[in-house]
Amino acid sequence: MTSSSEFRAIALSLEGTTEAPHFDRLAFKVARTYATLAADELTANLKFTPDEQEFKALLAPEAFVPIDNGWGRQGWTMAVLAKLSEAELRAALEMAYAHALPKAKAKRR
Repeated sequence: MTSSSEFRAIALSLEGTTEAPHFDRLAFKVARTYATLAADELTANLKFTPDEQEFKALLAPEAFVPIDNGWGRQGWTMAVLAKLSEAELRAALEMAYAHALPKAKAKRR
């Protein structure tokens, strides 16, 4: 079980990540936004590839739910923080973070 404070700490520990308001949410980004935290701090949206989204939702359907709109078809996935261990949350954030890096930096990873 993780919390919004653990989510923020992990996200901000990823090199170059900044936090900024995004409508009624908080956005976490490097070159692009890779995660947002809901105002109620119970869920977060993470940017996966559609294949990663499908895998996460099959592996842990109580924790990862594809967003039901065009953003969801692009891989945006809701994560229920209370259903994730710290290790699962870290892995998910690192996966989303890798997609948001500048292209040159992502190639060096």
